Amino acid sequence: MSIEIAALDLNLLLVLHTVLTERSVVRAAERLHVTPSAISNSLARLRSVLGDPLVTRKGRGIVPTPRALALAPAIARGLRELESGLHEAPFEPARCTRTFTLAVADAGQLTWGPRIAARMTEALPNARLSVVGIASLVALGDLTSSQVDLHIGLAGRGAGMHVEPLLDERTVLVAREGHPALQRRLSARALGALRHVGVEMVPGKGFRDLVGAAYARAGIPREVAITVPSFLTAAAMVAATDLVATLPESLVAAQGTRLGVRGVNAPVPAHTVKLSLCWHERTHADPAARCFREVVRSAVLAG
Repeated sequence: MSIEIAALDLNLLLVLHTVLTERSVVRAAERLHVTPSAISNSLARLRSVLGDPLVTRKGRGIVPTPRALALAPAIARGLRELESGLHEAPFEPARCTRTFTLAVADAGQLTWGPRIAARMTEALPNARLSVVGIASLVALGDLTSSQVDLHIGLAGRGAGMHVEPLLDERTVLVAREGHPALQRRLSARALGALRHVGVEMVPGKGFRDLVGAAYARAGIPREVAITVPSFLTAAAMVAATDLVATLPESLVAAQGTRLGVRGVNAPVPAHTVKLSLCWHERTHADPAARCFREVVRSAVLAG
């Protein structure tokens, strides 16, 4: 007889398992904290579904039918596996082998990536880290997908999003070594005459140009001659031309000399980016994800 699992109340299998284990309707009722009549009613429903008596009375006890004896090991095994699955073992960071995916812009990858990697090897030595850029974050469906665990960047929006302010990242206008703009403090007029490399990490998505907005508020022209998808590419463009670019201050402080760029002394409109740790509700209570967030948080703030 073929039985559709969707047509079966799985609680009835627990009743049958308990009756077969106790070999008594009364003892089964005591163990499940119900009345003997409730056990009898459940057995009657299961008999109707399975088309078998399942148990017969013998004195004060019961005797299972061949069908019940055949079902007993499978039911017992299924209940054990279900209980094991429902039991959450204590999280042990040293034994965690998960892959965690962090989305962060290329400047953050270079500035904070080494510190994050170092702390990962200490706190989660057997876990793996996958780092993706902001364009990949958008392409993968943002934090609502199962592909990304954590994002460092502008505060995320939407249902189920968790946002924790992390730090304020100032920006700095840079030019190549030897650029005429580095010889003296520029006036606002001279600043407005410079040509810029703009950074647009996710082209075509309509994200607001926050640097351009700061210049507009200050009434200073900003001509963008080249648009690139990363801060490092912008720095490379600046190092090879007379163009300028706005880069994160932490990147310039850590890598400016190697990249061949220096800050321009000028009345540059103040622009600070408020960076946050962002994650989705689906990982909020997960112990491993919490541990990963703490690793990233402490690594970024360590500098």
